Amino acid sequence: MVAIIQLLSTWTIPVLIAFIPLYASLRKVPVYETFVDGAKDGFQTAIGIIPHLVGMMTAISMFRASGAMDAMIGLIRPALEGIGVPGDVLPLALLRPITGAGSLAFVTDLIKEQGPDSFVARVASTIQGSTDTTLYVLTVYFGAIGIRNSRYALKVGLFSDLVGFFAAVAACWLLFGLV
Repeated sequence: MVAIIQLLSTWTIPVLIAFIPLYASLRKVPVYETFVDGAKDGFQTAIGIIPHLVGMMTAISMFRASGAMDAMIGLIRPALEGIGVPGDVLPLALLRPITGAGSLAFVTDLIKEQGPDSFVARVASTIQGSTDTTLYVLTVYFGAIGIRNSRYALKVGLFSDLVGFFAAVAACWLLFGLV
């Protein structure tokens, strides 16, 4: 079974890369011209989201540099540690909805400090894979298509991150226990 999965994972991307232009050619789609048009649109989208990215990165830097993140963590740490959430992963709960690269750097540092098989590293890795960069997604994708009123998207996204955080901690407790 492992050999079949390895074979599939080795050949899936090359087969798709060959199949898509071949199929488009058979359907008489001008492949190169369509690709160039898509690249132009992608470039315009990238230029359009730059102001949104700069604003978000500035806000993240201000949030961290002001000490607000540390103050929030200091307030909630005792309560969450009381219910079994490792205090070392709390910054991840605040960073992950904001920035993927920042949260990945944080997880990498935790793994270096605690070791890859530590309970904290396992919890942090599970949180990293169970939550999303909600504010980044809203900023970039909503900004790219001009949505100004995110309506319920922010509330639902942050709530799902919260649920993902606690579900990741619970799953690690069930699977690994306190190591």
